[in-house]
Amino acid sequence: MDTERLVKLAELIIEQIQPRRCKYCDSAHVVRQGHNKQRQRLLCRDCHRTFMDDDSIPGMKTPKEQIASALNMYYEGMSLNAIRRHLEQMYHNYPSDSSVYDWVTKFSEVAIREAEKQKPDVGDEWVADETVLKIEGKNTWFWDIIDSKTRFLLASHISTTRTTRDARKLMEKAAQRAGKTPKAVLTDKLRAYLDGIELAFGAETKHIQTKPFTVEQNTNLIERFHGTLKDRTKVMRGLKSRESAKLLTEGWLVHYNFFRPHETFGKTPAEVAGIKFPYKDWLEIAKSPIVTYITEKPRTIRMRLSTGRVNPMSMRSPMAQGRKPSPRGTFYEGRGMVSRYPFKGGKRRGRII
Repeated sequence: MDTERLVKLAELIIEQIQPRRCKYCDSAHVVRQGHNKQRQRLLCRDCHRTFMDDDSIPGMKTPKEQIASALNMYYEGMSLNAIRRHLEQMYHNYPSDSSVYDWVTKFSEVAIREAEKQKPDVGDEWVADETVLKIEGKNTWFWDIIDSKTRFLLASHISTTRTTRDARKLMEKAAQRAGKTPKAVLTDKLRAYLDGIELAFGAETKHIQTKPFTVEQNTNLIERFHGTLKDRTKVMRGLKSRESAKLLTEGWLVHYNFFRPHETFGKTPAEVAGIKFPYKDWLEIAKSPIVTYITEKPRTIRMRLSTGRVNPMSMRSPMAQGRKPSPRGTFYEGRGMVSRYPFKGGKRRGRII
């Protein structure tokens, strides 16, 4: 036997031992359906969906490892173009800027939801600071507050002003995340902190105002904290809207707390704070079942029956047909076809599930 025949025979044996399963419905009733860029394509006989026989996520073409690498590089400060060049050199894959940005936003939303369920065990002294960037042509302030004991970044806040209201909002978000109020908060000389801390925590919390690097016991902490803010600034530079900035600020917070080991401890701030996060990096987020519903494209109204036939009229837009679709949640069935639009021989049925 030649090498090619041996490889095919090995693939058949492996397929018999461990049959392929559908990425959408987990059915084992799948068959081969050609190739796409030298990658095997499969068809599920149960849900009638096609997918690639690789490690890619349902509804996406790029394998999970590449997506996870792109997320890590982005939150470490690399530009979208640099990420694309890296993927091309390492994997011969050159996605568009919009694709990489889409990965970042989608998986950040998943990670943020999982991280919000965790409660850190933090100390009683917190450090707050703010930095400014231009977004939508306006000065946008990024507020952060960190626990000095665990280096856990408790909260971030975005605003176009530097007022008492903004400082108070930051403190309240941090207290809600930590489940307690601190004994002391270290800030710069900004007046807004003085009133904001008192309004949020009361007079029992001590407010220490200082210039950077003047408090001896916190010199290294503040220095590292400012370096951390500069790393986040690289990620936020070039954003076009405050909505994107808010999402990616929370995503960067997850990256910093849960996936990025701190130089002082050699482990993540979340681990120091006693959190047992179920995911250790972006790759495990990408591989987890929780990403399915957010990455999977919505099902179209065209439905296949056991015959596999599809109503060709349902592929046209309502405007092109000159007909109005049936009420939301209903459809027409007949002659082996299903459609939201009435057709000859079709009978109106109940809801599409």
